[in-house]
Amino acid sequence: MTSVNLQNLARRSVFLRAVRDFFYRHGFIEVETPVKIPAPAPEEYIESVRAEGDFLRTSPELAMKELVCAGAGKIFQIGSAFRAGEHGRRHREEFTILEYYAVGWNYRELAVFTAKMIASALAAAGRVPLIYRGEVLDPDWVEYITVDEAYRRYAGVSAFDADADGTFDELMVTRIEPRLGRHGLEFLIDYPASRASLARLSAADPRVAERWELYAAGMELGNAFGELTDPAEQRRRFEAALKLRAEQGMHPYPEPTSFLEALERGMPAVSGCALGVDRLVMLLCDAADIGEVRV
Repeated sequence: MTSVNLQNLARRSVFLRAVRDFFYRHGFIEVETPVKIPAPAPEEYIESVRAEGDFLRTSPELAMKELVCAGAGKIFQIGSAFRAGEHGRRHREEFTILEYYAVGWNYRELAVFTAKMIASALAAAGRVPLIYRGEVLDPDWVEYITVDEAYRRYAGVSAFDADADGTFDELMVTRIEPRLGRHGLEFLIDYPASRASLARLSAADPRVAERWELYAAGMELGNAFGELTDPAEQRRRFEAALKLRAEQGMHPYPEPTSFLEALERGMPAVSGCALGVDRLVMLLCDAADIGEVRV
């Protein structure tokens, strides 16, 4: 174990206690689902960690959605997730995730809740406004920008054209993300439909999916969907993702049978979000590296 910053760990504890209190006050129940699972969601750019014939979860998403299908209304979970080969100042193979689902809420309502939750927890930890890497951030400052608007503003190209010509990811990393959340919390919303494998398409504009990502100080903090509830469409998207993974030489995955069977039985309208706890605590502690805020 490397040297531990005990002050940061204490701040982390206060922050997590405030997060839990916020969820409890808003009628959520806390759940705990398995870390070792038989099949992860087949995501195109995320590789799982294998564990004795099974997998360590990349997120608790599928298991929590099974609970939603079984009748759970509003649930949250804080725990470990694993993604193979992720190393860097903002990445670890093992990290802490906060994931939550609210039946009956749309994805924009979930964004409003998320901003309030983060601001409340940061205030409880005594860090409002934040100073992160010399930059003043106000968690009560909340902005929304569509993906297409962000690409046109910061890259001079339509997001749909960038998606079609293969430059979407490069532009996201080099031109879009560094400009987001420079004053506080900024939601990047309405991704091209091809960029949201577990999100439903917008009824207003089927070119986009009900997805947002949250940024502060140019750092991605979380990802959310208005969740796809159509089992046939979900199966089709999983099959497409598995095909792409095979073409890229990534690990093959078995079908997530339990989740798909639960979806066949029916999922209510629900929105869900996954937030990176370690990155939130990095903001809280003015930490440049994820290793400064976790053991």
